[in-house]
Amino acid sequence: MAMTETAHRQATPAISDGGFAEDVVAGLAANPKRLQPKYFYDDIGSELFEQITVTDEYYPTRSERRIFEDHAAEIAALIPDGAALVEFGSGASVKTRVVLGAAKQLSAYVPVDIAGNFIAEEAVKLRQDFPDLDIWPVAADFTREFPLPDAVRDMPLVGFFPGSTIGNFEPGDARAFLAHAGRMLGEGATMIVGIDLEKDPEILNAAYNDRAGVTAAFNLNLLTRINRELGGDFDLARFRHRAFYNAEQHRVEMHLASETRQKVRVRGRTFEFTAGETIHTECSYKYTLASFAALARRAGWTPASAWTDPDGNFSVHVLKQA
Repeated sequence: MAMTETAHRQATPAISDGGFAEDVVAGLAANPKRLQPKYFYDDIGSELFEQITVTDEYYPTRSERRIFEDHAAEIAALIPDGAALVEFGSGASVKTRVVLGAAKQLSAYVPVDIAGNFIAEEAVKLRQDFPDLDIWPVAADFTREFPLPDAVRDMPLVGFFPGSTIGNFEPGDARAFLAHAGRMLGEGATMIVGIDLEKDPEILNAAYNDRAGVTAAFNLNLLTRINRELGGDFDLARFRHRAFYNAEQHRVEMHLASETRQKVRVRGRTFEFTAGETIHTECSYKYTLASFAALARRAGWTPASAWTDPDGNFSVHVLKQA
């Protein structure tokens, strides 16, 4: 089904800060200090992340795309006729194009992302490439309840969550998100999820510390965003990117480390840093095939199929709602 010309021209509305100010103040006041990774993705952060995905060291995007390309027909066969694909945190929808191209039976695509302007621009490109597919971008924080477009409510729904974004959640929160997605998508829904697998720590450490410094810029951009949107006075030259694999916790951690003892003001509040103190900005948990399947079951999903790339670095799982 094609969209009307009027619908094509509809602008994606900007969303409010969605608690950004409150979360930043609370995170900087905490001990240890932390900020939520979902706030990386303003328009600049989204563009920087797309640059990360093509660095030599960052294997997940290439590995996952290989899985979708090698197994597109098998994945598409698990998608119901006339379904709407709802992507949580869509970004540039690069891997989605492989699925959209293979699953001709899809009627609609709903990219959901916190960076509203970014996905609105991507939707324009997708409509040119998939003119027979209804595309309804939604600017929202996908970790919270948001309304789906009226046009897709009566369609079978398929959730799409690639990129191992679920690894950014603490395991309990990952289970809660999968349960939340299940409630939104409804009874009988399907969910396609990308999961990064446990592997040699050297590969993991390199992936989050690329030589070109793109991941460092992505991490530091969070401070730039706080300065711009919340009136902060972070001096970026006095902070550095730090990332490492924590084997005990099965996760890569990203931090912003203070180079000196200093004070920073945000929203009229003063926050003190000791030399070497960090703001914990992201965790990226790594799973085995078995450990993720167990997590999915605890969230109310039934594992249906799973595939890995030839090197065993990454996996894609299809889940079904009971």
